[in-house]
Amino acid sequence: MAKAFASQGDLEEKTVSFTEVGEGLYAFTAEGDPNTGVIIGDESVMIVEAQATPRLARKVIDCVRTVTDKPISHVVLTHYHAVRVLGASAYGAREIIMSEKAAAMVEERGQEDWDSEFGRFPRLFQGHEEIPGLTRPTTTFRDKMTVYLGKRRVDIMTLGRAHTAGDAVIWVPDQEVMFTGDIVEYHSACYCGDGHFGDWGGTLDAIAGYKPKSIAPGRGDALVGEEMVGKAIAATRDFVDSTYAPVARIVARGGSLKEAWDAVRASCDAKFGDYAIYEHCLPFNVARAYDEARGIDTPRVWTAERDREMWEALQG
Repeated sequence: MAKAFASQGDLEEKTVSFTEVGEGLYAFTAEGDPNTGVIIGDESVMIVEAQATPRLARKVIDCVRTVTDKPISHVVLTHYHAVRVLGASAYGAREIIMSEKAAAMVEERGQEDWDSEFGRFPRLFQGHEEIPGLTRPTTTFRDKMTVYLGKRRVDIMTLGRAHTAGDAVIWVPDQEVMFTGDIVEYHSACYCGDGHFGDWGGTLDAIAGYKPKSIAPGRGDALVGEEMVGKAIAATRDFVDSTYAPVARIVARGGSLKEAWDAVRASCDAKFGDYAIYEHCLPFNVARAYDEARGIDTPRVWTAERDREMWEALQG
């Protein structure tokens, strides 16, 4: 029997957790769905990742209101993907922050990504009628910027390409806690369709260099404590390497995309087959790895039509 396209068969509501990862710092998680971070300052609140729709964003706001009544002043978006950014309007924040590269990717491929992800994740886009349009930043930065929420310092920076070319991380130095977006995942497949396999490991090294005491990852449970942080970084690295290495070997001998697919299956199924969104991600990951191994540095734009073609070619 053919597999349901992407996450179209995943229609059950997930259980939300709201976990403190440091003093005044929280991770909103939902069993492998996209996570959101919360940073409470002296005067206001910063949100990290907006969710896919205003409907989902309000679930985050409900959790925030259980711990503070301070206004939400900032939304930081670690990259441009629709499931991360299109709920931003619900927060009423005065600033929406992205890296310059992520902002450019909104213009270059944001609408195509919205159309693509709408087809991949029907459950996440319930209530999509409220989305006012593409989410564009009010503030951008090149390498690093610092925001003060009262006395609390928050550093927002790019440490290298990984999940996308425009990835940002958020570091809260008073608690030594990092919000990594989809550069780090926990028991959830990395989506690599817009990824840079050759750079990802170095970006993970840069994150590890901060020696975070806790991390709020892109998907999966909050990582509280250095042991959990280390395990998640190692597992993310293993996932990325185990996807790319067999594809590179196939490309080196002139093999086909389907041969690359079979090689990744052999490398990854036993280790990662029970990860959230594993089957969903696999065709897009293999396609991107195949392109990168052939020297295509900039990921090709995913469209709803290309999604279906790739799925039928590999998962059909």
